[in-house]
Amino acid sequence: MLKLSIVICVYNEKETILPVLDRVRRAPLLPGWHREIIVVDNASTDGTRELLCRTDAPDIRVIFQPQNLGKGTSIRTAIPYCDGDYVFIQDADFEYDPNDYPKFLTCVEERAPVAVFGSRTLGGRAIYQYVANYWGVRLLTALTNLLYGAQLTDVATASKMVRTDVLKSLRLTGSGFDLDFELPGKLLRAGYEIAEVPISYKPRTVAEGKKIRPWDGLWALRIIVRDRLLPMNQVIDERSV
Repeated sequence: MLKLSIVICVYNEKETILPVLDRVRRAPLLPGWHREIIVVDNASTDGTRELLCRTDAPDIRVIFQPQNLGKGTSIRTAIPYCDGDYVFIQDADFEYDPNDYPKFLTCVEERAPVAVFGSRTLGGRAIYQYVANYWGVRLLTALTNLLYGAQLTDVATASKMVRTDVLKSLRLTGSGFDLDFELPGKLLRAGYEIAEVPISYKPRTVAEGKKIRPWDGLWALRIIVRDRLLPMNQVIDERSV
């Protein structure tokens, strides 16, 4: 029996967190797989925290951050608690559909890659609310491919699945959305394959709660370049793999 550890980082998502948890719990997996769900609340102030306090499902572990430490810190907080074979990073809103999990698991069973990313752009799709977001993702993906010798189509995707032992060996430091770019960079620097599968995507607007801002793209650019130049002992702890 294989296990998928699903990590959900949440900050002020009162309207979506419980429906998302329900979708994650009901989402199909392949035969032979089961799941655990680890929720990290990043000191929400809108009532999300109170809703999570009442969550008592046996397959859900909730971790409460003492203050707003950022999405990246919350992901890093969850990693030591993951005991599945793979870790899947799931957003706490409706942009990414948990019903896509079988695509990731099928890729693992057929190809056994260390990491599988969900691509919003495979097949020439452009599913974005803002033109700047589309071109920003294209630019950051192209730069990643150029610097790391990769062939990714969507480096900025939030749907990332990584083999647990490898994820725990990476020397991740990101505190915010920068971890979305640090993770692929350090995987590629360590010589690991990142496979991609097409996913459904329903982008939301800033008014609907989207938290990414233009300056996050500039920070991502810095991370992509920085990690290409890091010494390997700052990329991965090779003793733990």
